Amino acid sequence: MSATPRPLRIVADENMPGLQALFSGLGEVTALPGRDLDPEIVKDADVLLVRSVTKVNEALLADSKVRFVGSATIGMDHLDRPWLDSRNIFHTNAPGCNAESVADYVIGVLAHLFLVDGYDGFHDKRFAVIGAGNVGSRVVKRLRGMGLNVVVNDPPLEKSGTQPEESFVCLEDALKADIICMHTPLVRGGDHPTKHLIGKDELSKIRPGSLLINAGRGDVIDNSALLARLEQQHDFTVALDVWEGEPDVLRALIPFTRLSTPHIAGYSLDGRMRGSWMIYQSLCHFLGMTPDIELESLLPSPFISEARVQGDTSFADCLRLVPLTVDVHRESERFRQHYADSNEHPGLFDRLRKSYPLAREMSTLKIALDNATSATQHTLSALGFSLKDV
Repeated sequence: MSATPRPLRIVADENMPGLQALFSGLGEVTALPGRDLDPEIVKDADVLLVRSVTKVNEALLADSKVRFVGSATIGMDHLDRPWLDSRNIFHTNAPGCNAESVADYVIGVLAHLFLVDGYDGFHDKRFAVIGAGNVGSRVVKRLRGMGLNVVVNDPPLEKSGTQPEESFVCLEDALKADIICMHTPLVRGGDHPTKHLIGKDELSKIRPGSLLINAGRGDVIDNSALLARLEQQHDFTVALDVWEGEPDVLRALIPFTRLSTPHIAGYSLDGRMRGSWMIYQSLCHFLGMTPDIELESLLPSPFISEARVQGDTSFADCLRLVPLTVDVHRESERFRQHYADSNEHPGLFDRLRKSYPLAREMSTLKIALDNATSATQHTLSALGFSLKDV
């Protein structure tokens, strides 16, 4: 009598939404905090499912049975891909899964600064997007859709020649823009490394009155150099969602930021569930199975699903709809208050991420158009909302 094959053993980061719904039909799922995954826990696993907080390398998997690693994230800098390849361990990620969510976050930052801080009108500003991959390209599309002046710095993309019509500029030129949005991956070697891409010298080139937003990777900006610059001359505005050395945040930097959040720009329910679902699809194909779960079946109806606009709505009034789905200021205040009140560190950073009240993507808010002008419709669509006629 042949032995009954053991079920597939799946170890996963508990912060991946939809784990049981997606993966319990494929094997036995053990869910734990991503930073708690260690060699003892994963040694008997066949499948490892992670997010960005788990370093997947020889130290973690040398003595394990893992044959499939799936990261439900855009980035892969936490995976030692050469080592995984050398051991024939299949690995994949979820490119673009939360790109719309991060673009939403950038729009949320801009909306808050425009509406609350009285930031000067955007239409006479020059925007620079540094890194035009899955996220950056979406930010560029939205900004240009609103008629804004946008240039791009992305040497690998420029070198590829795939977008000859793009307005590429060098990094020094990009840093002279009025509003600088960082969306590069973290690359430690090669021809175009991005570790500390923005250091002391680069920070000195940022003009007074500018706005620097980093919703990409924390280590792309030298946080100590940024703090030193702002302590010496606090003459430009900073919004940070990502931090060098997470979760060990440079606490002294927080008061010098206008908006600061614990790496939650891509943490919409839609984006995170899409990441889990994309890894589910990859695992099914790896196992020779046909995926049969649709993403839409995993998502609840949004708490706020519709708003109405009438006639010719101003640019400012269009921006006032943004906090209905993306309230960056609320999350920034929560982050800053907790760090001001607590000595818990670095556990606080992860706790704030875990307790983040999952937002929905801006596209889940349908704007009912009541005789709205074409200009209003164009602005709302460019911001990221869905439109419907009434």
